Formats: sequence, C-alpha cells, structure tokens
Amino acid sequence: MSRVTELLTLPRVKPDVALLVALAMITCIGLVMVGSASVAVADRLTGEPMYFFYRQAVYALIGLVMGFAVLHIPLKVWQANTFTMLGAGLFLLVLVLIPGIGHAVNGAQRWIDLGPVSMQASEPARLCLILYVAGYAARRQTELATSWGGLFRPMLFMVIASFLLLLEPDYGAAAMLVTVAGMILFLAGARLFNLCVLASGAAGLLVLLALSSPYRMARLVSFADPWAHPYASGFQLTQSLIAIGRGQFSGVGLGNSVQKLLYLPETHTDFLFAIYAEEFGLIGSLLLVGLFGIVVWRGFVIGRRAVEAKQLFGGFLAYGLSGWLTLQAFVNIAVNMGLLPTKGLTLPLMSYGGSSLVIMCVLCALLLRVDLETRQPKQRGRR
Repeated sequence: MSRVTELLTLPRVKPDVALLVALAMITCIGLVMVGSASVAVADRLTGEPMYFFYRQAVYALIGLVMGFAVLHIPLKVWQANTFTMLGAGLFLLVLVLIPGIGHAVNGAQRWIDLGPVSMQASEPARLCLILYVAGYAARRQTELATSWGGLFRPMLFMVIASFLLLLEPDYGAAAMLVTVAGMILFLAGARLFNLCVLASGAAGLLVLLALSSPYRMARLVSFADPWAHPYASGFQLTQSLIAIGRGQFSGVGLGNSVQKLLYLPETHTDFLFAIYAEEFGLIGSLLLVGLFGIVVWRGFVIGRRAVEAKQLFGGFLAYGLSGWLTLQAFVNIAVNMGLLPTKGLTLPLMSYGGSSLVIMCVLCALLLRVDLETRQPKQRGRR
C-alpha cells in the first residue's frame, strides 16, 4: 500500500503557471460561450434556455475529476501499457460501427450509448492512439531515423484507425490523427523525405475519396464559393461569416449575438467561434488565439525539456498532446472563417460536448504530469 501511495503522489514542484492559466481561461470562456450561444436552440428544443450550459458544466466537473485522477498516475504506467492503449483505441473505433451499439446523428455513426449519455468514440480512441505513438517513438528512435520499417509500423496502425474513422464517417478526426502522429514521429527523428512520401500518398487517397463522394464534393464546392449558394450548400458558412463580420473590432457584447437566434446552425458546437467573434470582435478573437498560442508554446517547451532530460516518452507525448489541442483549435477557427472546408472538429475545451471536453481535460492533465515529472529531478538536485 505504501508503494502505491508513493506512486500516486504528485511531484512536489510548481506546475507551469502560464500553461495552467491559459487552459483555465480557455475552459471558462468556453463554458460562458456555450451558455450564450445555445440559449435560442436550447429554448426551442427543451424549453430551458440554459439546458446546454448546465450539461456542459456537469461535463466540465467530470472532466476535472478525471483529470485530477490522471494527474496522479505516473507516466511510466502509461508507457508500460501503450500496446493496451493501441488495442483499446482500435476496439472503440470498431465497436462504434457495430449496429445496435453505435448510433448515428446527422448521418454519422460516431456515438456509443452509455445509458443517459453518449460517448463519441473517436475522442478517447485518438488519445489512446497518440499514447501508443509516443511510446513507439521513445522505444524505436534509432529505427525511425534509419529505416522505412521504423516509420511504416506505427503509420500502418494509424492508417487502419483512419480507415475506421472514415467509415463513420469522421474525415476531420482521421486527418487530425495522422497529422499529429506524423508530427511526433518527425520530432522523434523520422526522415522528412519518408514522411513526405507517405503524406503525398495519403493526400492522393484523400483527394480520391473527396471526388468519389457527392457529400464531400458539395462541401468543397461550398467552401470555395459559399456565396454562390447562400441558402443551400453555402448556408452555414455564409451565416458564420456574417457573424464574424458583425463582431468588427470590439464585438456586439456578451449575449447580444443575432446569428445565434436560429440563423447559424451548430452555434454551440462546431461554430461556437463564430458567435464568440460576433460578441467579442477582433480583440476577443486575438485574445483567444493568443491563449492557444501559449498552450502550444508551453507544451513544446515542456516536451523539449523532457527530451533533454532523457524522458523521451514524456517529451514526445507533450509534443503530441499540445500539438493536437492547438492544431484542432486553429483548424476549427479556420473552418469558421471559411479558410478550410467544414470538418466537424470541435473547438477544444470550448465547444459543447461531453466526450470532447472530458478527453481534453485528461489531455491537459497528462501534459501537466509531463511537466511535473520532468522538473522533479532538478528539484531533488537542488536539495
């Protein structure tokens, strides 16, 4: 029992204050914005204007509890079970495709029923797969730098996972998973040429998938010129652009958005940023982008420090987690602004959704754990 207690004791060092403050501010802003952006749709669907706010607050509490528990688990426990994480991730992606277990919403079969709530399988699955990639990169650094085989093995599992995600379909999650995995492997020493060859093949395959699907082609066409069909395929994007444009420099003020009054669909989920930009304008948007910038900055500092301390698993994990969170945020913002086609990716720590929020809280706890463990030896040395 004393050994277990010792393992679960947090290292006695101060956390990265800048990272902690940035993550807390993003989460609090997201909670406020879910309440503001969802009042009209919540009132129409449930008769309770704050319905989605209350549920998001409960999800945030669950996320904090789970994050607190994960924060107390040593990284060596995760590192010793990376193959288990790989199996769990692939199992979830298969499970959601089984009729009677997974259920569809808006034509996409991405959710698993868990009684009163549903879990989006791709969220915990991607975290499990990133843990596996970080563990592989720590074990096989030499092979990654010297051979095709070292790169092919982890990417094969990422391709299998991406194929399962495309069957749901979840195009955005598949692209994000492969991108983050490639980033970790590159930082671990994989040859840039080898990665570029694989990326070119993946890009060609994605182009073929887009051309073969009328649904994806319609998204690409509406993205290229949404004003050509403002009441059909381009409706959502044009309404998002109107919301962002109305925000101007300082915004219309919290709660004063017009586009959230059933003009813009998905105001509290995928297009939360558009309502945020409408209510807080350019100033608020730059503040939010700056907060995500702090997350990736501090995350990469933590990753570099861990690699320099020879804690390779923690270092590659920090690179991957901070890169995932920030890259997904910037993709979501770009989609809201019409810079990228709609991908169905949430704004991390902000968009409504229990699966996304809880997993992002766990992600943040893992990132903080890497920071605490990396600086622990230095603390002991000073003593």
